Amino acid sequence: MSTEKIKPGEVIGSALEIYREQASVLLPAAIVVFAIVALARLVLTGGAATLISLVALVIGTFYQGMVVELVRDVQDGRRDSSVEQLFRSVAPVVLPLIGLSILLAIGVGIGFILIIVPGLFLLTIWSVAAPSLVIERKGVFAAFGRSRELVRGHGWQVFGVILVVFALSIVVSIVVAIISSGLGTVGVAIAQWILDILLAPFTALIGAVLYFSLRRLHGEATVGETPTTEPPSAFG
Repeated sequence: MSTEKIKPGEVIGSALEIYREQASVLLPAAIVVFAIVALARLVLTGGAATLISLVALVIGTFYQGMVVELVRDVQDGRRDSSVEQLFRSVAPVVLPLIGLSILLAIGVGIGFILIIVPGLFLLTIWSVAAPSLVIERKGVFAAFGRSRELVRGHGWQVFGVILVVFALSIVVSIVVAIISSGLGTVGVAIAQWILDILLAPFTALIGAVLYFSLRRLHGEATVGETPTTEPPSAFG
């Protein structure tokens, strides 16, 4: 294993650079997919909070997978796939990816209930589980194990990246909440839609860049890989 360490500033800087260079793909795709979530927030009212959360989870997971594929594609310095091809490449892993997202949310949530520290620990060691599943096409539990394997030895640096991204997301969310506080239901839904459009590409890019950075530090190839066409087993 390399003695080099993850540098949070470089990971975040690389994610922002890809964001800038690929904004013509990332933002239009986010506008379209998160419009579905915004519409759900407007149409599903009353006791439909769980259904709205489910819609947001499915849409967000699909978008995250597309971003991971995009980052894989640009590892050689250029993007070769169209937006349609990127989304199509994610389709075989959407269901396992949704399952992974649900289990991760449950595990981290329980960890936070247990005096917070276990939640932070799980959030760190599972931080690249989703990119691992998308790229390596393994099962859900195998992706969790793979993430822990990649993070091992770099935990504090990975946690530093998570902390910075979390802080930035909180600040942006607060600003949007303040701006939309005097707006009606439609205004709040639009403000949340804009927040999703701006933040979803960034947070997804962070996870993908972190994944490939960790692979490089472990001496693994990251360029020119093409995932298998068969979907992963559900939990293998």
